[in-house]
Amino acid sequence: MRTGLLVTLVAIVVVAILAVYLATQPPTQPQPTSPTTTTTSPTTSPPAPSPTSPPTPSPSPSQSPTPSPSPSPTPTTTQPAQTCDKLVVLTRHPTDILDATRDLFLKSDVAKKYGVKDVVFRPLAAAQWRPLIERGEADAAWGGGPTLFDSLYKDGLLLPLEGDEVNAAIAQIPKTVAGMPMMRVGPDGKVYWVAWAISSFGITINTKVLRTAGVPEPKTWRDLASLEYGKALLKGMPVTGLAQLTRSTSNTRIAEIILQAYGWDQGWVVITLTAANGKVYGGSEPVRDAVIAGDIGAGWTIDFYGYTAQLQNPDTKYVIPPDTSVNGDPIAVVKNTKCRAAAEAFVAWVITEGQVVVFDPKINRMPVNPNAFNTPHGRQRPDLKSVYDQLLQLKTIEFNDTLALAVENVVMYYFDAAITDNIDILQQTWLKLIKALNDGRIDRAKAEELARRLGEPVTFVDPDTGQPVKLSLEYAMKINDRIGRDAAYRDKVYAAWRDAARKKYQEVASQIP
Repeated sequence: MRTGLLVTLVAIVVVAILAVYLATQPPTQPQPTSPTTTTTSPTTSPPAPSPTSPPTPSPSPSQSPTPSPSPSPTPTTTQPAQTCDKLVVLTRHPTDILDATRDLFLKSDVAKKYGVKDVVFRPLAAAQWRPLIERGEADAAWGGGPTLFDSLYKDGLLLPLEGDEVNAAIAQIPKTVAGMPMMRVGPDGKVYWVAWAISSFGITINTKVLRTAGVPEPKTWRDLASLEYGKALLKGMPVTGLAQLTRSTSNTRIAEIILQAYGWDQGWVVITLTAANGKVYGGSEPVRDAVIAGDIGAGWTIDFYGYTAQLQNPDTKYVIPPDTSVNGDPIAVVKNTKCRAAAEAFVAWVITEGQVVVFDPKINRMPVNPNAFNTPHGRQRPDLKSVYDQLLQLKTIEFNDTLALAVENVVMYYFDAAITDNIDILQQTWLKLIKALNDGRIDRAKAEELARRLGEPVTFVDPDTGQPVKLSLEYAMKINDRIGRDAAYRDKVYAAWRDAARKKYQEVASQIP
């Protein structure tokens, strides 16, 4: 009997142990019958790179990689794939745009969704952007013109815009305006920068100053370089203004437009004599302010500087020459960012909801997104809507961005060497020429010949060969990249240009009776 009882007790213990073991094992998961039980619907999923996009930087401890099908809870629509509490944006924009943008963006649902608590704008010279991008100290770049951004793109410093949100926003942007691209599409079909605003380039004039000086309102770039405008110097009134090209991307673009509209040699005549007729400033904003204040009568400006001038001084007016160009002012995400998704979301916001910034009277930019005019703020700016419609129909020169990029370094540094550093002797010679024409000591044909000689590109001693060579377009294209990367060579060429220009101005002066 004792034996039977013992067997019974052992059996009970075995059954109990087996029951405990089975209770601790996970239940067998049934095979999902619908994709919606293992993946998030495309209409509710958080922004994430498409399966074909290149790998993004590893997420921080507070981030999660895109989830794979598993029993884990489905992500909510408010939890993005990546959060970043701060975005760093390289920019060429003035503080009025930056302050308004920061304020509006940080209040937006987009900023909340991606956890962005601050946007740090770094308004630095374009030459300072590259090292910051290479060190991973920036997330986005905004403003400065397509030539600058195409240079960054060429050097592999921009990331393609690939997220669903930013692509949906890009779909609202016209691909071209006035024949010029509003986005840079690579050979891979991906967008590397997109315009946030449309820019035209023209002349802001002060009609009162021009009347006092006794010169007509300009219609073309060439008018600013004319002998007629030079006659204002006889009254002690320099009427034109432009910026040092190494300190202004917008004035660099205007110089490139002129060089393409008139040809390399004649274009430099127009640029040089425009400086001879007036003043060279340390940036484009001082040019605008000088027109508003009445210090000069006409200055090279980007369009929104002209719109701002018109609001501040009723004597001012923005003139769009027919020999000009239009472009889109870019925004992009930069290489080595640690906040790619948040940076793309910022880009998407700027070209959609953030377009309202342009309607601020202190900013006066032209939106690139036509839907902006359907907003309450947009409907209050019929003046800008009228210009927008004109821009869509505008026929301008066929500006070649590739050519502009191929000579940009030469254009900037030659301007400073030949014009900025020699402005005293250039203007003295030009005034002597104007006086000789006005007094009848030379005729018009001789004056035009000497004017052409004064402005044409120099012949200088090549520092490599020691032989004289003219700064032709072909030669400029040959040395452009080297000037950009070799500071020692650039200094030698710069000195050669400066000395050759000064010698040329003195030679022209010696031919004026």
